[in-house]
Amino acid sequence: MNRTNRRISRKAAQAVLVALFFAVVASLFLPVSRADSEKYEVTVQRNVEAKMRDGVTLRADIYRPKADGKFPVLLVRTPYDKQGIMNVGLRAAEHGYVVVAQDVRGRFTSEGEWYPFKNESLDGHDTVEWAAALSYSNGKVGMFGGSYVGATQYLAAISKPPHLKGICPTVTASNYHDGWTYQGGAFEQWFNESWSSGLALDTMRRRAEKGMNALEGSKVLPLVSYPVLEAPSAAGIAPYFTDWLAHPNYDNYWKPISIEDHYADIQVPVFGIGAWYDIFLGGTLRNYIRLKSEAGTEEARRGQRLEVAVGGHSGGGRKVGAVDFGEKLQLDDEEVMLRWYDWLLKGEANGVEKEKSVRIFVMGKNEWREEDDWPLARARNTRYYLHSAGSANTLSGNGSLNGTVPSEEKADQYVYDPSDAVPTIGGPLCCQALPTGIGPQDQRPAEERQDVLVYTTAAFARDTEVTGPVSLDLYVSTSAVDTDFTGKLVDVWPNGFAQNLAEGILRLRYRNSQEKPELANPGETYHTNVDLWATSNVFLAGHKLRLEVSSSNFPRFDRNLNTGEEQARATRMIKATNVIYHDKAHPSALILPLVP
Repeated sequence: MNRTNRRISRKAAQAVLVALFFAVVASLFLPVSRADSEKYEVTVQRNVEAKMRDGVTLRADIYRPKADGKFPVLLVRTPYDKQGIMNVGLRAAEHGYVVVAQDVRGRFTSEGEWYPFKNESLDGHDTVEWAAALSYSNGKVGMFGGSYVGATQYLAAISKPPHLKGICPTVTASNYHDGWTYQGGAFEQWFNESWSSGLALDTMRRRAEKGMNALEGSKVLPLVSYPVLEAPSAAGIAPYFTDWLAHPNYDNYWKPISIEDHYADIQVPVFGIGAWYDIFLGGTLRNYIRLKSEAGTEEARRGQRLEVAVGGHSGGGRKVGAVDFGEKLQLDDEEVMLRWYDWLLKGEANGVEKEKSVRIFVMGKNEWREEDDWPLARARNTRYYLHSAGSANTLSGNGSLNGTVPSEEKADQYVYDPSDAVPTIGGPLCCQALPTGIGPQDQRPAEERQDVLVYTTAAFARDTEVTGPVSLDLYVSTSAVDTDFTGKLVDVWPNGFAQNLAEGILRLRYRNSQEKPELANPGETYHTNVDLWATSNVFLAGHKLRLEVSSSNFPRFDRNLNTGEEQARATRMIKATNVIYHDKAHPSALILPLVP
């Protein structure tokens, strides 16, 4: 996947029918000129076969130095067509690596049936060990790549292949239930549907090719019934999609493939690369934090590194969405990955060992900064309390936000109508942009709606930095048995531009547990928490900080129909009157990590 410095590769995009997601994935591998101290001539082998333990054959392209000797291996296992990594394969091989690019099971040139996540641990283990045993390998294997290609790394790592020495996952998750398929109990509808649509293209192609037997077709009468003229059956094209809908709770369908449940099995250093506005940012940060204490070896615990830029799945270049973050943002991630592996796999004293473990891009100031750890130890969680006279609806309402604990205040309420949901405007999206954009966009159109509560601070007199996890502590009630609550952190510029920074959602039935949903009692007050993940942003002097609260963010997330019925099959909608309390007994607040 790309970060803010990556350009979209036309060739890779065409290989997956111009789907933005796949273009972004492939753009991780765009070449950037580099003055290497030594460059090898490269030889390439196509469709090299590797037999998995169950007899299925997977195929890989291998790029390697055309020279005597043995070299460390960099492995990438992808569902997006291994040919998309040709540029990085050539570059890394010139730099003294064997690069193995493999189509995962059931994709492009590899045999078997495609089903996301299911086979990646064992196939990853077998491929690592196969690659380590190649005659030109020195037995040390590292992995790299983004998004699902990051998942193939983590899932391989939890199987503990002996020759795996490190992984470098980019913009990927920690849990394929919460933070991938669902978030806060809500279905990631735009991502799930657009990703599955892109994946289905190759599955349909493979199925169609199997049916193209001219000799057998010649026996069919009448002639107009020639089988090639008939579309292949859609049955089973994407069975995982209906399975995801059938498992909205965090159950035994998800737990075996959850990285969070297997941190102790990861025994190698991890260099995680993420991005503000990336759809998997929460998982990238969670992996770093928890592996620092829960990884299975001291080497792995001490070897965690983290870099966070801007963009990820939301796009590349210095301009992400509607905001230009300046020339400092653009980095060569390929160079960063190779430099880390030069240190880890080749033992080069290139300065990596002297650097701090965390590097983040601070928005607002638009500059890179090294940190000792994440979250920042010096950040102080500070409550910004919600206030109003009972009419925080719309930008023209009387909602405000400050550090004063509320006394007696009238609650705010709005009617959430699923048939007229608050539209998604930018934000962390994949795998295509919406007409309203992607990444940072002006939120004022949403703030004009009666079903959006708006709370804004006074203009800051001096620069104020927020860096770290952000959450929304809310006291709520609803007239329905189930509904959603959304929160969005916004930086308001002096010209009024309302830049979204972080956002989250909570499906009320999951307020206590992702495993055991509980419907609500209409009218009862609940103390809830909406996780907005994290950001790093300096609110410049003259800017304001804003919070939006509502009950939908569609189509990023599916609409809660408010009936409490099974979301996958429900069609009946009802309106819900949702209430946000902010008084002495119910001090709703936005919790922000302020950096002195």
